[in-house]
This record gives sequence, C-alpha cells and structure tokens, in this order.
Amino acid sequence: MATIEGTFTEASGLRIAIVVARFNDLVTSKLLSGCLDCLERHGLDVSETSAQLDIAWVPGSFELPIVSQNLAKSGKYQVIVTLGAVIRGDTPHFDVVVAESSKGIASVSRETGIPVVFGVLTTDTMQQALERAGIKNNLGWSFALQALEMGSLMRKLDS
Repeated sequence: MATIEGTFTEASGLRIAIVVARFNDLVTSKLLSGCLDCLERHGLDVSETSAQLDIAWVPGSFELPIVSQNLAKSGKYQVIVTLGAVIRGDTPHFDVVVAESSKGIASVSRETGIPVVFGVLTTDTMQQALERAGIKNNLGWSFALQALEMGSLMRKLDS
C-alpha cells in the first residue's frame, strides 16, 4: 500500500496565484497578509519581483471563479488560492454569491486539474469575519498551508 501525502516544505519551484476579492477588503486584505506571511515563512518568494507568486484582484467573490479559471488554464501555476468574504445581510444575495462562487471555484479545479483553495469566508456578521481574518486566528495562513500541501501532493501524483 502506498501512502501519498503533500508536505509544507516544498515551496521551491512552486508557482502560486492568489485571487482576492476587493469587496469586504477590510477582511480580505487581512486574509492576504496571513497567506503571504505563511508562504514566505515556508520559503516562497513573495517579493514584488517574485517569479513564484502573482496576485489578481477582482471586484467580489462572485468573480473569483472566472479569474481562477483563466489563471488555471494559463499553465503557469500549480496552485491557486481564492480569498473572499461574504457576509450575510437581510436579502438572499448572500446565498446566491456563496453558492455560485463555491460551485464555480470547485468547477475550476475539476475542469483544469489545478488545485484551487477555497478561501472564501462565509459568515453571519462582520465580527465573525474579522475574527477569522486575524483577531483570533488568520485563516489566510491555513489557506496558504493548503496550497503548499496540494502543490506538493500534485507533484508527487504527477511523478
């Protein structure tokens, strides 16, 4: 029996794209900071001139799938991370955005074979979102770890 697992220590040669939603940027910018901090601490070059990392900004979480799909099809990246924050309001808009962004992001992974990390917070309140983006714990760090693990795992599966 073979056990195949990814690790968090194989960032060399890995190219990652991060797609970040501007809507609720108070939250998403904190998620991005946590994500970048984790990637850098694990050996990925996150400088302005990095050949390992690109960041694309989109208007909101609904637009994450289309840009992720474009990046995945480019063949430049081994992993894509999506970052967004959808906070429940008084209308059904929350349900539509969450459903379509999650289905779209999952579809990109399945159709392209490129792992796309679902880093979209779906919360009832802004306070909950802020807690998940740094007040108590920055999930951006966790999303980066998922990216590193999936990039490593996919390399092993391809060899």
